[in-house]
This record gives sequence, C-alpha cells and structure tokens, in this order.
Amino acid sequence: MRLNTINAIYQSALTLFDRYLSQIPENVFTELTNQEPWSQVRFSLHERRRMAQEKLSPELETLAGNLAVDGYHGWGELYNTIVGQVRIPFEENGEPKTLSAGQAFNKLHSADRNVRVEMFEKWEAAWAGQADLCADALNHLAGFRLRLYKHRGWDSIHREPLQINRMTQETLNVMWDVVEQNKDIFLSYLARKAKLLGVNQLSWHDVDAPIGEAGGTMSYDDGAEAIVAQFRVFSPKMADFAEHALENRWIEAEDRAGKRPGGFCTAFPISGETRIFMTYAGTNLSTLAHELGHAYHQDVMNDMPALAQEYAMNVAETASTLAETIVSDATIRQEKDKQAQIALLDDKLQNASAMFLNIHARFIFETSFYKEREQGMVSVERLNELMVAAQKKAYRDTLSEYHPHFWAAKLHFYSTDVPFYNFPYTFGFLFSSGIYQAALREGSDFEDRYIALLRDTGSMTVEELALKHLGVNLQQPEFWQQAIDMSVEDAKLFLQLTEDL
Repeated sequence: MRLNTINAIYQSALTLFDRYLSQIPENVFTELTNQEPWSQVRFSLHERRRMAQEKLSPELETLAGNLAVDGYHGWGELYNTIVGQVRIPFEENGEPKTLSAGQAFNKLHSADRNVRVEMFEKWEAAWAGQADLCADALNHLAGFRLRLYKHRGWDSIHREPLQINRMTQETLNVMWDVVEQNKDIFLSYLARKAKLLGVNQLSWHDVDAPIGEAGGTMSYDDGAEAIVAQFRVFSPKMADFAEHALENRWIEAEDRAGKRPGGFCTAFPISGETRIFMTYAGTNLSTLAHELGHAYHQDVMNDMPALAQEYAMNVAETASTLAETIVSDATIRQEKDKQAQIALLDDKLQNASAMFLNIHARFIFETSFYKEREQGMVSVERLNELMVAAQKKAYRDTLSEYHPHFWAAKLHFYSTDVPFYNFPYTFGFLFSSGIYQAALREGSDFEDRYIALLRDTGSMTVEELALKHLGVNLQQPEFWQQAIDMSVEDAKLFLQLTEDL
C-alpha cells in the first residue's frame, strides 16, 4: 500500500510534467530536444508528449491515479493476499506437508506422473476454493481499465498494451499469424511426448513434465556455476555480471513455505543493483537464467538517464529469453548421450510450446474476457468456460484435460502495471531467436552490438530497434518465420531422435 501511494504521487508528478511537455509549441519542443542533455531522452519526451495528448486532462488523470491506489491497485494487492493464503496438503515420503502455492506449482512439473495427477487435482481444487475472490479481483481490474479507456476515447483493449510495448497492431498480428501457421510441428512434438510418457494424450499437467534423466535435479550451486560458464561462451561481460550477482547474494531462491509461484527481477536505481525472487527446486534452472537475463539488461543501462531506461516488457523478455536460450543450447551441444539429448530438447521445446500455445491461450482468453466484461461482471463459471475454450483453440483441442481455473492461478492476469501480460513473452522469445541467430553468425564481435541493442530498448519502438540493429522489418512475416524456424528445427530433431522409441 505504501509503495502504491508513493507511486501514485510519482505518477501525478509525471502527469503534470507531461502537461508542460504538451503545451510547448512544436518548433520550440523540437529545438529543445535536439540539444543536450534533452537529446539523450528525445524519444521518451516525444512519446510522453504524444501520449499526454491522447489522454484526459492532467487533473482527471491525476484523480484517476489517486483513486486507483485503493481501487485498481487494491484489487491487484487482494490477489497477492489470496496467493499468500493458498495452502495445499501433500504427502511426501510418508510425511504430511502443507505446501505454498509456489511449492505446489513446482510439484506440477514432477517426473512422477502420479505426483502430477494428484497435485493437479489439488491445485484445481485450491483455486476453485478461491475462485469467487479471484473473479471479483479480475472483474474489477478489467472494469477499471475499460471505464478509463472509455473516458479517454480509446476503442481497443489492445491499445494500451501495444503503446506500453511500443509496437504496432500490424506487428502483433503478423507475429500471431506466423505462430498459427507453424503450430502443426509443435503439436506433433506433444503427441510424441504423450507416447513417450505412456499416455494417449497429454493432460495439461503433462505438457511440462520432464522426460529422462536430464530432467532430473541439480543443486543451486551447480546450476549457478553452469549458467555462468555458458554465459561466458556467449558474452564474458554477461558472465561477469551473473557471477557478481550470485556472489553478492542478489537472488532469493530458497524453497520454503509461503512463497508465490514464478519469479521476477526488480531494480534499485540508486544502488545500481538488482534483486531476483524465485523458488529454486532443482529442476527450474531456466528460471534462474531467465531472471539473470533481466538483471543484465538493467545493468548495462544503469549509467543512462532514467527516462532512457524505461524499456517495455516485450524487449525485457528478449534479454531474459536469450539468456535461457544460451543455457539450453550450450547444454544440448555438450551432451553426447542420446537419451539425455532427448530430455534436454524436450526441456527446450517445453519453453517453445509455452510461447506458441500456452501464451496464445492467455491472449485469446483475455481478449474474449474483456469483450464480455464490457457487458457486465463475468461469473466464475463463465471465466472457466472462456479459459477452457481459449486453451482448446490454442492447442487445437489436442489435450485430454485442461486447466479451467488457470485464470485464477496465474498471477499475470492480475498485474496492474502490465495489461495483457502475455504476448510480450512470445515477442521476446522470437525476437531473441533473431538476435541469437545474429550472434551465432558474428561470434565474439556481436557482444558489444548486443549491449548497444539493449541500451536502445528504452529509446525506440520495437520496429525501429529491429531495423537498426538487425536490419529487419517486423511488420513482414519473413523475420518471424526465420525466428520460429529455430524451434521448428528443435522439434524436428526431437521427432527424429524419438522415432524408434
């Protein structure tokens, strides 16, 4: 609550600042932003000026921000309270335990299908027990946004997330079109995985189940050491940073009760440090690499003006996803055992299928939900129906069981900072694939270019960023197809290696 209040005061100050920007005559503003020190934040100033002209008056925007502390943000905080109270009973090695949401979520990825089946049933039941409260929170978050958009004269629910992510509707559309055109190979991967797991069709809880010994556990220290070593091959500067973060204990990874699922990275601008939160369970090495990628992105921007550091979620996910790719690709290349290679490929393809199928389901769900929310409150039963329908559409109805209460269990739907906390992941995954391909082509010469790209992420649209640093047009399908081809080749190799199993 205190942080939300401080943030409301900060946003009010920015709203007043934006009004001053919008009142400066165009010729004076252009001349001003061509001079130092303003030229360093020219993009941000022009962006703020334009967006201020598309919103309500500063007085009304300030009022909306102040009311949001106990309204809009309050509903988001309620969700955090709900998650913190989730307790799921579970017996392990004959010992009864009570697991937090974060601990239970990790069990959903167990190598033992009996554990997954049991936990998925309890997971669904736990969130069904919280569904009324979650539905209230989700409905009121959406209602606040819809009413604010209406008063601003905005007619598309995607307008704000696209603005925040500095990308066009055309770019978003072509990205999803290319994903849709390439789904068959990933559905074939899931069908083969079902065979390897000894089931006719995968259930929701089977999609991310590990295959083989390479899906086993690794101690935190060993995992951290492996990440640093693999970062060093790609970028010594990135490896040095990761080593520094680990040695200085910037990562809160303990597996203990009371922690929520997932992970996040946050920055402290005065100290120039970052902190990572996650629950390390021995199998989620990719989460640690992912969050270290976020931290490195911030680190290379620490000496820049504050307004030039405001990069969007989609390019933030680029740095984190690239870090994951570096680790997974290096591990696969070094592995000589066929069974272990299959398991590692499966781990990598789990991530790809999440980006193309799971994230797509989230996008479809939220788009459908907001359309219905315009007509009034959406019931728990209807939210479940919308979620299952979205999952069936995204996965083309290839699973035997779906996750009706995913809308309640997934914290991303309740973020008050990032509306449509979904498609930026897919963008970041594919954009990072394009960057990774450039790095493979150019070798060590690419390290400084990569840093330059990261430093520009707060000063350009994604279309401008891609054109400047990669020479590609994001509004055309060629880049997206080339990017997704990396994952397509992984799927083909997995199918080839498992053909006779």
